[in-house]
Amino acid sequence: MTHRYPGRRLWLLAVLLMSAASQTSAQRPATVKQAVAGDADDPTPELSTEQLETILATRSATVLDARPSREYALSHIPGAANVAPKPGMPASMYVSDVAEIGRLVGSKTAALVLYCNGVHCGKSKRLATELRDAGYTDVRRYQLGIQMWRAVGGVCEVELEGLQYVLDHDATAVVIDVRDPDEFRKGTVRSARNIPRSLVLDAKDSGEVKRAKDDGRLPMEDHNTRILVVADSAEAAEYVAGALAREAFHNVSFSRTPIATIRKYLTQ
Repeated sequence: MTHRYPGRRLWLLAVLLMSAASQTSAQRPATVKQAVAGDADDPTPELSTEQLETILATRSATVLDARPSREYALSHIPGAANVAPKPGMPASMYVSDVAEIGRLVGSKTAALVLYCNGVHCGKSKRLATELRDAGYTDVRRYQLGIQMWRAVGGVCEVELEGLQYVLDHDATAVVIDVRDPDEFRKGTVRSARNIPRSLVLDAKDSGEVKRAKDDGRLPMEDHNTRILVVADSAEAAEYVAGALAREAFHNVSFSRTPIATIRKYLTQ
């Protein structure tokens, strides 16, 4: 049994183009990263990808992943938090628990940004409504969601629980260990392939990434394939994940956890 995020890049770009066609030239975004979904039916203000990137870089708001915990564990926007669901809700009407958010942020004036599974997902909208009704005064939505984040080259983060779930359930997933070859040979995550961070260059189609494309370490016949990047350094893992995303592999996540800890977790 396999589990994948479907490739939706072209669909998302088509949605943005149709939205832009209905706007005046003064209203149209200059770039895809400046676009929003344009949902006129929800009063919660929307953010563009560019605005979300700024918020994450400056830590000027708490970014909340409004999806269930397993989806969060499998892949989430780096820097986002996740809370437990509201009790008693059916899966079709999933919404995060506002009480848990209160315990996380401590104030109803705290700046909050919500995201979920994109344009057609209702989780952020439902949570925004519950937060407004509870008296929260600074709530915004990144309604384009995790699909657009990936489509414009953003990488996601995978938690230990999510990494184990992928290894147990997705036979097509590719794990990339970015340590140097000597360390890789001493022991790695099962089925991992080695693309050393030290040999990954900034330029597209160059260095070790180009060689990995040609020798089969990277899945050139299915760019939808889930790719998980692991290392002993979160910075190294994130860097290589970003390099792979720029090569049009749009289902890339990295782990912040050192490989020794990952291996111990997977053998428990």
